[in-house]
This record gives sequence, structure tokens and C-alpha cells, in this order.
Amino acid sequence: MTASIISVAKLSKTYATGFRALADVDLEIRRGEIFALLGPNGAGKTTLISIVCGIVNATSGSVRVGGHDIVADYRAARSMIGLVPQELTTDAFETPWGAVSFSRGLFGKSANPAHIEKVLKDLSLWDRRDSRIMTLSGGMKRRLLIAKALSHEPQVLFLDEPTAGVDVELRRDMWNLVRALRDGGVTIILTTHYIDEAEEMADRIGVISKGEIILVDDKAELMRKLGRKQLTLQLQEPLAAIPPSLAQHKLELGNGGAELTYTYETGGEPTGIASLLDELDRAGVRFRDLSTTQSSLEDIFVSLVREGR
Repeated sequence: MTASIISVAKLSKTYATGFRALADVDLEIRRGEIFALLGPNGAGKTTLISIVCGIVNATSGSVRVGGHDIVADYRAARSMIGLVPQELTTDAFETPWGAVSFSRGLFGKSANPAHIEKVLKDLSLWDRRDSRIMTLSGGMKRRLLIAKALSHEPQVLFLDEPTAGVDVELRRDMWNLVRALRDGGVTIILTTHYIDEAEEMADRIGVISKGEIILVDDKAELMRKLGRKQLTLQLQEPLAAIPPSLAQHKLELGNGGAELTYTYETGGEPTGIASLLDELDRAGVRFRDLSTTQSSLEDIFVSLVREGR
């Protein structure tokens, strides 16, 4: 088991209004992983990130980053973290070179032009290093936020809804960049409500709903455990009811009796399809076509949040 770089224990946050944004959250983030935190708007994703980054104070509980308590040892903990916020907030008259250099200085790091150059080149901003930020495109401004977050060489990078409002091509570029950062040893925590982003990027996935972590699992394991396939048979003749001899298969009749649907797990166990088809044949049920569908991470997510597990 890889050592945790972030440990969250019994973390709660209740705002002055009485709204409880987080309720007893326990979470371990492993060093060097891409962790996706999924949840609907208002679920508590940004509050959780803001507490870990020292922007919001927790009501109770504790957070350690690289072994440093975020309250008792704030500077050491915070210097390990880079945060890319949702909002595009940059000084319009500054240049990318100036903005990234200034961000580095805020963390008390000595000047390192070679590092700033590498970050700007990695993010395709080098050619615009001396342009005023107001002249950059939205996609460049988004990349500049990442450059600023990487200015002080953090070990942990938080990306809060990094591709909200970003076009598809730039999303792909950013995914590649995130992978490259992870390959370089940076731990990435990504909040998103784009399911395909989590499915594409993450090593592990946490689902948060109403301020509670309802599930944390490896992405592949989550898909294996909760992913289901459906076999739909288009019948030659509609059925009024499912024959009693087929009761064990948990079939559903649909489309006015013209379709039979069989749901089975995708976890590698025998699916039972062969015996089902044999028994359909023996029961005189004929079909003219069949198709299969597999639940996506989106289906899994929606069902989890609905159940509020």
C-alpha cells in the first residue's frame, strides 16, 4: 500500500448560517495518484479542497499534508500544495512570466528562472511570456492558473473543476498535462462533475454527496463491482408474461411484451447467458435480435447519489 500524502480525519464544516457543508469526512490520498472527487454541485467538493488548502477553517477534525498538520504547521503544509481554482482570476496587466515568478515568491522560494521557463514551456505559454495577461485567450488563462500553482514546485496539485467551460481540444491537452505531472511524482486531486474526466484520468474515485464521502474505490474496481451489463432480446412474438420456467433469471418484460431484458454483473463470474438462451429455446421463446449495453461510470454515479449510500 502506497503511503498517504494527505490524511483527512473526522472533518466537518458548519457555516454560520447553520448549513453543514461537510460531515465527518475521512479520506486518505495516496502519494503519486490521480484522485477524482465526484459529486453534484453543492456536495461539498470545493469546501473540502478549501479546508485542505487553508482557505477555509474546519469546524472540527484534522488534515495532515505530508505529515504536517494544516493548522499547527500551516506554512510547511501549504508549501506542499498547488491549487488551481475554478475562477479565472489573474492580474490583467501582469505578464505570464511576472505572474508565475510572483507566485513562487509568495511561498518564500528563491528565484529559479529555469523552473519558471520549464513550467511556461510545458504549458505552451513560453511564446507569450511577456504578453499582458488581458491579451491571452481563455484557454491560455486557464493554463496560466496551472503554471502559477506549479510555480513553487508543489508535491500535491488540486484542480477544482479544471475544464469547466473549456473546449474539448483543450480538455484533452490538460488531461495529457495532468498525466505528465503525475508521472513526474505530483499527486493530483481533481474535482469534477464531468464523469468522462474521472473515467479517463483517475486512479481512484471518491463520491461525495451532501457533505459525506459515500464511496472511495479504485476506478477499475468500482467499474467491476458496480458495472452491469444488460442483454436485451427483441422477441419474434410478444409475451403476455414471463414463463415460470425462466423465473430464476430475473428477467424483465418491456416494450409491450416485445422485449426481454436480462441484467448481469461484469465482474468475471459466469454470466448465465448460455443457460438462459437454452431455457428460452426450451420454453419456445424465439427472438429475432439481441443487444448488450454496459453501465458507464455515469450510471454508477447517478445511482450512488440517488441511494445516498
